[in-house]
Amino acid sequence: MAVQPDDVLDARGLPCPLPLLKAKQALARLQPGHVLEIQATDAGSWHDFETFADHSIHELIAREERGEVYHYWLRKGEEPTP
Repeated sequence: MAVQPDDVLDARGLPCPLPLLKAKQALARLQPGHVLEIQATDAGSWHDFETFADHSIHELIAREERGEVYHYWLRKGEEPTP
């Protein structure tokens, strides 16, 4: 993966829905446009992160499986201004 993340979240060993909840917390600390890499071992996270990105302002720019670890790269979206 050629994307250089601005932050990395190690969610390995955490059961669903903790990887997604921890990722939401980590995204809240980032600036719009920054990239968060998430490492998780929960197989359900593959679907969870896809659904999350589809229904949020954040973009799932890549994901891959390396052995038993799933890697996700989320780009933080910008909140629309009222």
